[in-house]
Amino acid sequence: MGRSRYVRAVHPGPAGGLDPETPEALLECLTGVSERIGRPAVLIAMDDLSAITVSRIGPVLTDRFRIPHQPDNLPARVADKAELARLCARWDVPHPETVVPASGGEAAEAAWRLGLPVVAKWSRPWLLPSGADGLRSTTLVHTVAEARRLYERSAEAGSRLLLQRFLPAGPDTDWFFHGAFARGGRPLLAGSGRKELSWPVRTGLTAVGRWLPDPAVEEAGLRLAERLGYQGILDLDFRRDERGTFRLVDFNPRPGAQFRLFTDTAGLDVVQAMYLDLTGQRVPEPVGGPGRVFVAENYALLAAVRGGSLPRRRAPGPAAGAADPAPPAAAGRRSGPVRSGPGLPGRPAAGRDRGRVEAAWFAGDDLMPFLGMLAAFLGRGFGKGARVLRGVPAQGRRTALAAVRAPRQRGRDQPGPSPLSPAPPEAPAAPDELVTR
Repeated sequence: MGRSRYVRAVHPGPAGGLDPETPEALLECLTGVSERIGRPAVLIAMDDLSAITVSRIGPVLTDRFRIPHQPDNLPARVADKAELARLCARWDVPHPETVVPASGGEAAEAAWRLGLPVVAKWSRPWLLPSGADGLRSTTLVHTVAEARRLYERSAEAGSRLLLQRFLPAGPDTDWFFHGAFARGGRPLLAGSGRKELSWPVRTGLTAVGRWLPDPAVEEAGLRLAERLGYQGILDLDFRRDERGTFRLVDFNPRPGAQFRLFTDTAGLDVVQAMYLDLTGQRVPEPVGGPGRVFVAENYALLAAVRGGSLPRRRAPGPAAGAADPAPPAAAGRRSGPVRSGPGLPGRPAAGRDRGRVEAAWFAGDDLMPFLGMLAAFLGRGFGKGARVLRGVPAQGRRTALAAVRAPRQRGRDQPGPSPLSPAPPEAPAAPDELVTR
């Protein structure tokens, strides 16, 4: 990491990396970090492996760190694809039809019955051996022989193989839900959004996303958090099938890469809401937010050149906080206000809200996106590239996703921002401390 006005110190993680089955190395590392900091600090895991490992050592770190209460190995349970399918069936949350075969023959039969191509997943992808040839967390299987061969590598993969019905991607099919929750699954800040561009195209991370309220997505996310008694931050991925039903395809027990999309007009996002809750401060009721756009600049341009087009600049629209017009809806779908705060819809704020576009740059030390963009421009022509560039949103600020600005502390009895007053000026931020793996 280079220079940053948000980071005071970076603490190296365990030398051998993280292993959820032997978390003692992380415990020793975090104990040393705590002693160097000298006072309790907020600890938020930023990937699945970290969330799973921290949950296993959390009870012995309560005097040193402020950690979301997630008992019974909860992050590992929801990140396990087989367990997630079981929970969705139990609580009536739509999920792709899923089969857990018990033999290679059953895998071949299930692939044929579900309809080829079929999606193959390993239930615990964090156990996959690094560098294993042909073993990926998710694979699109095109033949029954392929499904049989994958099952025969279950011991090497370290977890069970799942086969799921394939849901084709298309316009308006990929959605997500982000939320920060207090104890008992009480929402502090939550919202749904649509993935408008992804990289790799149609299958990868969000390159361009928009905060758009959808009652079905929000209801599913809020119901899961309440049933689980979930405390912490979560990121859910949905895909809409040909009947217009949103089906949950992934549960990430940590912030998603595009979490800054869900930021209200006063600058409150899910990480800052979690910080306030864990430190015993009052979390103000969120104000506005729907309509914001998230752009991962390097991947967005590449995805636009290779597989689509970036959102066009929008003319000045409704007052800040008011939702954008609803996206094209499938038959029977409803649209409504986003659920933000403790089950209440977001309220419009006076004047224009700040940061309608959140821009970020992923993998700053990775040259592949640059090389990919160059190849795309050369392959499609500079004229195509220039037309794509004209669709890049004009407003926004760069955000380093590796570090999050420490929120301005609010006292327990200090009132939150009024819906009738403009957003307060941004206060100087105290730098964060980071632990890197």
